Order: sequence, then structure tokens, then C-alpha cells
Amino acid sequence: MRAHRRHAALLAVAASLALALGACGKAAESGTVVRPVPPPTTGHPTIGLLLPDSTTPRWDRFDRPLIERRIVRLCPACTVQAVSAQGDVALQQQQVDSMIIKGVNALLLVPVNAKAMRPAVEKARNARIPVVSYDRLAEGPISAYVSFDGQEVGRLQAKALLRAMGPRARGAGIVMMNGDLADPNGVAFKKGALSVLHGRVRIEKSYDTAGWRPENAYTNMSGAIAALGPHRIDGVYAANDGLASGVIAALRANSIRPIPPVTGQDAELAAVQRIVEGKQYMSVYKPFKPEAYAAARIAVNLARGAGPGPIARDRVRGDVPAVLLRPIPLTVHNIRQTVVKDGMYTIRQICTPEYRPACVRAGLMP
Repeated sequence: MRAHRRHAALLAVAASLALALGACGKAAESGTVVRPVPPPTTGHPTIGLLLPDSTTPRWDRFDRPLIERRIVRLCPACTVQAVSAQGDVALQQQQVDSMIIKGVNALLLVPVNAKAMRPAVEKARNARIPVVSYDRLAEGPISAYVSFDGQEVGRLQAKALLRAMGPRARGAGIVMMNGDLADPNGVAFKKGALSVLHGRVRIEKSYDTAGWRPENAYTNMSGAIAALGPHRIDGVYAANDGLASGVIAALRANSIRPIPPVTGQDAELAAVQRIVEGKQYMSVYKPFKPEAYAAARIAVNLARGAGPGPIARDRVRGDVPAVLLRPIPLTVHNIRQTVVKDGMYTIRQICTPEYRPACVRAGLMP
């Protein structure tokens, strides 16, 4: 009965994908018919890895290679099929359809849009393919979730911002450059930050940045400066390093000196260099290795037909097994003890000739 239901689900997905291709004219041109491929044997599982884009450095530089290597280490017979949606929800939905047709045994999904991907997650469940939601909490019947505590990220950012503003933090005026609220992480970061900032500062302007795009943060920050003037901005809460880069570019373009404290997240190399230079106050370091390794372990377990395993001790949305890791605030004072010690970056990568004087002042170089 299970095999019959899986076969029916695969055919349904194949039919819908064939129709979509026909609408684009491609099926008519080629004359081919999309048919489901029989799933691999249980001894050679295939795991689909669906990443949201290639513009965010972490996905291709850290997460993908870490996950791929760990899966092969845990399961030498496993195959990983990795794709990027390039920020396109419709493309990611098609990629899920393709993975289902190929008969993968499990999916690791970083949703471009958590809500919009719900139907794709439901299709996978109907095809009896478990979905592990990675880093961002997708809607729908996922089998497990691996990420960092999003509200804690926001709290760390807000606490650091208050600390950076010092005695003038009480009643200070700040701008909030939140993330994309279509991403549940963006919602969690904002909620965590507000739990710390509420009643302690004046939030002069608050923006929810569509697509997490630095250029949108630049535009919004430029508007805030024009509306408020430079003297009413004592600090900026930026939800990640990309948004921080747009914020800082706008501050510099408007000749605001000194740059007020700006937060961030993800510990991108450019952000670490800005922190060393004093342009960005902090970031949040989320060690990618334990996150990637936990996701790989759960994906292998599920692909083999088992449960997520004892590693998934936490719960989200009531009963979904999860691994929620603790983030680490990153400032100029602990760069060596965090991203350098963990092998994320070397001193040479951080302290290029342009940043050498700042690295000397920061104690990273003699």
C-alpha cells in the first residue's frame, strides 16, 4: 500500500511538472515526457540539498561543502544532489518537484520563502520523502529542523548595541534595519531584539528589508538620515552583515562621522574586516560546522528510513524534532578566539594589506 501511494504521488508531481514545462513551450519543443525515476535502492540513498541563493557567501563557501563532506563521511554510499534557487521561489519549487521525480530519499531545504514553500514540502511528504528544514524554518510537514536560536540572535545584537552606545543608550535614538519577514528567522531576530530594546531606546525608524538586500538597506538608511538628520541616530540595529554593509555605505555617503554603532550577523569576512576597522561594531557568529554536521546526521538517518535520532533534542512548532544551537556575539575583542580558532578565516585572510594597520591596532598582528 505504501509503495502504491508513493508511486501515485510521484506520478502526480511528474504530471504537474510536465504541465508547467508545457506552459513554457519547452515540452512542446523537445517532445519529451517527464517521467519519475525509480528511487535508489536502500543501500545507496540520495539526499537533495536545496540552497536559497549563491549571493550569500555562506551557502557555497561553508554550508554546502561541510554538509556534502559530512554526509559522505557518515554514509559513503550516499549521493548528494545540491542545487541553488538563486533567490527565486518558483525555481526552488521546481527543484523540489525534480528531486521528488528523481526519487531522492531525503531533502535538506533552506527555503527562499518559508510560507511559499509549504506546498512543495507537502508534495515531498505525500511522496514519502522526509524534509529537514535547514537554518530557516519552512512551513509545512517537515520532519526535522536544524538552526540557531533566532530570538537569541536578536537579543545578542540588541544587548551589544546598548553596550556600544554606553551611558547615552538610555533614551537614545536608533534605526532598526530588520530582515525579510517572509523568512521566519527575520521575524525571530526582530522579536528577540525588541524584547531587549523596548522601553530602553527610541526607535526613530524601523524597516523590514525585503529579500535581505543590502541595496534596500542602503535606500532605507538614506531615507532615515534625510528624515531624522545625522544627530538623531545614535545606533543602528542591522539584522545581518549584508544589511549592515548597506547601512554603513549610506552613513558614509552622507558624511556621518563617527559612524554610530551598527550590528550584524553571520560573521562574513567583509563584516569581520569592518569590525577590525571600526566601521561595524559587532556581528553574530553562528558556527557553521556544528549546524551543517547536525543537519547531515539527521538527513542520513532519515534517508536510511530511521528517525532523526537523539541529536534532535529540541522541539519547534510543538512536536517537530529540532537542533537549536547557541549563537556567539562577535566583536573586535574575540575574533581570534572564535572565527580564527574555528578555522573559518585565517589572520592572513582578514588582515590583507588594506586592513593591516587596523589589525595591528586590534592586536591581531604584531
